[in-house]
Amino acid sequence: MKRQIPGLHRETKNVDEFLEGLFLVRVDQARYNWHREKPFFSIRFAVLEPKTLPSRFATGRIYCTPKALWRLNWFLRDFAYDTDLLGRDEVDEKALIGLKGIIRTSRRTLAGRSFLNLDGFAPAAEWEELSSEGSARTSREEGSDDVQLHTD
Repeated sequence: MKRQIPGLHRETKNVDEFLEGLFLVRVDQARYNWHREKPFFSIRFAVLEPKTLPSRFATGRIYCTPKALWRLNWFLRDFAYDTDLLGRDEVDEKALIGLKGIIRTSRRTLAGRSFLNLDGFAPAAEWEELSSEGSARTSREEGSDDVQLHTD
């Protein structure tokens, strides 16, 4: 049986292709991917703010190697992950779904492939302050690199 699907022949772009900057997000999906050398969590974030990006998603990786555990810990703390589970060194993929926080992203290209870099995290409660600082800096034509997310 043949089915006609309008728009199928057009080239489609990845939904998170150009998402760079500061975003208030909710964890939409989380999946642990085992790799012998570099295990990681693949996390899909639903963008909540800015409102100009409705129904957009950003997908990134957070590695679980011994050298990269600080970043995973940073993400979990800022997104208000269950402190009981964190205290037992446990990450429950289902417990990650729905967590809210702030991410700062950038694009990196390596060997011709483009990747979304998760550069920083912050608690969702800081969105108003950080988003207003970011827009003020942008209006003064300063780069988004000037936005500093806290590291503790």
